[in-house]
Amino acid sequence: MTNTHTAAAAASSSRIDPSSLDVHVQGSGPALLLAHGAGGGIEPNFGQVLGDLASDHSLVGPHYPGAGSSPLPGEPLDLDALVDAVVEAAVSRGHERFVLLGESLGSAVSIRAAARYPQRVTGLVLTAGFAVADPALSFAAELITRFGRAGEWDAVARVATHACLPEDELYELTAEGLQAAVAATRAGIPSGMVEHFDLVRRVDVRGDLAGISVPTLVAMPTGDRLVLPDCSRQLAAAIPGASLVEIPGGAHVLGERHRKLWLGHVREFLAALPEAR
Repeated sequence: MTNTHTAAAAASSSRIDPSSLDVHVQGSGPALLLAHGAGGGIEPNFGQVLGDLASDHSLVGPHYPGAGSSPLPGEPLDLDALVDAVVEAAVSRGHERFVLLGESLGSAVSIRAAARYPQRVTGLVLTAGFAVADPALSFAAELITRFGRAGEWDAVARVATHACLPEDELYELTAEGLQAAVAATRAGIPSGMVEHFDLVRRVDVRGDLAGISVPTLVAMPTGDRLVLPDCSRQLAAAIPGASLVEIPGGAHVLGERHRKLWLGHVREFLAALPEAR
């Protein structure tokens, strides 16, 4: 078999059926396509702002395989295949063009989508994002995948809790409070947690950054200990014309106060887009 045939076979085998995905649809108006993080979902990542954004936008939020009610993938996730399925979730619902809002792994999904579908993506909002996993993120992702594959879900929940809670909340937790936080994290772990973080370890969209030509907002939670703030700074520096805004004290998973600040920046960004005028 030739290399061309081998590549085609690999692409075919890694395809994700878009119709199999659990997709959150809400609102009306210009389309916003939501790309969630590893081990997350539309409600866990965007739940606090869905109602506000849906007041004047059409929201399309596909859950990756193994998140929400989307079935587990039968093989390791492929970034391009995931991007194709996420984009198709919007196109199949009549949205030919859209702004992409990506969180964490969803930022890499959004960047690759802008590279693969420049005729469809009109803007990017990248929150707690990265182009490639740095040593800190790689270490956390490796722990999560190893513990998950071994069925040690309490350990997975402990790693995720420690990485995603704000420092001030961690410091104030009693032993009982920490146990409760870990239990809550474990209860929210999606079935595809391992597959998501395995993809985190392999993602590399650095080659796409210089070619992005749409307005881009990079939102950097300064208290993020899973995706370090320097990852956001590097994104903003590499994407032509990108704007960087800080979410002071924000952790990897934004709480209500920090999400409200995020929403203000996003609203300002969306209002300034040419297609919003």
